Amino acid sequence: MPIARSLPSLRVLAALLPMAALAACATDGTSPTTRPTPTASAAPAPSRPSVAPDEATTYGLFLAGREAMAQGAAGDAAAYFGAAAQSGGGGPGDGGAGLISERAFFAALMAGDVRKAATLAPAAGDANADPEKARLGALVRGVEALAEDNGKQALAILKGPEVGYPHKAAASLVIPWAAAAAGDVDGSVIHTVLPGDPIDQFYANLSQARLFERAKRYDEAETHYKALIAAGDPGAMASQSYGAMLERRKRAADAVAVYQAALNRFPDSADLQDALARAKAHKSPPPMLSIKEGASEALIAPAAALMVQHQSEYALAYLHLALRLNPGQDEAWMLAGDCLNAMGDSDGAREAYARLKPGSDRYITARNKMAWTYQNGDDHAGALKLARETLSASPENQEAAVNLADLLRANEQYEDSAKILDKVIAAQGDHVDWRLLYARAASLEEAGHWQDAERDLQTALKQRPDEPELLNFLAYSWIDRGERLQEALGMVQKAVDANPQSGAMLDSLGWAYFRLGDFKTAVAKLEDAVVLEPADPDVNNHLGDAYWRVGRKTEADYQWRRVLILQPSAKLKAEVETKLKSGLDGVGPAAVASQ
Repeated sequence: MPIARSLPSLRVLAALLPMAALAACATDGTSPTTRPTPTASAAPAPSRPSVAPDEATTYGLFLAGREAMAQGAAGDAAAYFGAAAQSGGGGPGDGGAGLISERAFFAALMAGDVRKAATLAPAAGDANADPEKARLGALVRGVEALAEDNGKQALAILKGPEVGYPHKAAASLVIPWAAAAAGDVDGSVIHTVLPGDPIDQFYANLSQARLFERAKRYDEAETHYKALIAAGDPGAMASQSYGAMLERRKRAADAVAVYQAALNRFPDSADLQDALARAKAHKSPPPMLSIKEGASEALIAPAAALMVQHQSEYALAYLHLALRLNPGQDEAWMLAGDCLNAMGDSDGAREAYARLKPGSDRYITARNKMAWTYQNGDDHAGALKLARETLSASPENQEAAVNLADLLRANEQYEDSAKILDKVIAAQGDHVDWRLLYARAASLEEAGHWQDAERDLQTALKQRPDEPELLNFLAYSWIDRGERLQEALGMVQKAVDANPQSGAMLDSLGWAYFRLGDFKTAVAKLEDAVVLEPADPDVNNHLGDAYWRVGRKTEADYQWRRVLILQPSAKLKAEVETKLKSGLDGVGPAAVASQ
């Protein structure tokens, strides 16, 4: 049913990628909620490759490295490629020693061994080197020099001609911090312009404000912080940095005003709430970021942008550079985990999440993401066990509770899911988040408590009357029950207008026309839906029903048979098998819908 497909995870109530929020803020000024992705570690320890070539030969080592890389075993690949490069030989048809060395460099970087990668990085002048890898190599060498406290060398490399597209933007974000490390105060506060990339530009501007404070040019720092806040301040990052500077300047009252203003825009920010309490109590403010910490945080921006572009390998490379500068950067570990998970490395994802320890404000999020790596790996018992342990250790944590409810719903334990959400909703009082009501409605509906689910949806719609997900859920439920069909049609049309690329919502619209007996229009809408959701068994089933009603019985038969190869539920499978035997002749639309 389309509702289940379009249901957003309530894990969004807790931890969102700050950079994803930044990306959205660049376009519409809001902080979106997105389903966090189960992620991975920046330093996986995969098993040895299954291929066992003659490792005594350079080419055998090369083949072993290539196989290890294909299996996601970057650490093994780096060892194989490194040994092959040291042997001095080359592989026939594989580019010789230059290619082997280049692959050893990239494998080491993927494994998180930045120091080794810097020694293997290809030179820009090497005619056999991939220019893009050579430019990445220069960035790696520059960051490694900064990590080794050689600011002047880092600055020279990063400002040099070897670092070019597509890695120039990342280098530009690190250059001011390298200048500070080299003692070039004026160079550290030069305004960095990165046209066309609002995420990177925000971080460049934030770095400049922070570096003005480091240079003790406080008035200029304050001016830059105020400009960032006036421009929208995604995630309240500028507000937090500005407030912390004010606290360090013994201006606690001004800091309180900054934090309070930010909380008016981001009322659920635990970081802002903690900062406000600290400033009001005149407790010790957080220290100013070190040069390495600042450079590390700056590198997260281009990494996040690459993640949005689905360039997981380069994103992971940048995150490893950030971690080389600041191994305790929790956000970098979280994002590195996301990258590794996207690359199919669930074990690495769990290792990355395990880097966050109790006490970290991201610890619960990391545990929740780790649980979903088990769920998505078909270890449902392991996922639920981990989620229950997390909630048991923090019984008042709503994020942990919502995550467990999510997993229970995913595992068809609907009654238990609703009970968990009952407690969370009760704790929120009169200002309950509409997404909680939406999630509980999904569990209640599946558990057979439609009236309670309907009540939650209508309550949620009072908060968000134009929310497409709510409109679609309630409208589809009415359509399926043959209730308020004209009203439901208007609601789902409104949802489709707001989200025309949603296959689930188009399916709901087509199903509404089917229930109303307008089979020709139903076919048109459902064909559009199946283009967007070709692997969804419900959409294919609905299209098959509509085809039958307009006399296209061969196509109906095809769609129903397709349903059977798309992992339908047991109930849907039985219904489709019946239709393949007897079709829909003599069965009215309402009876079809009731199935």
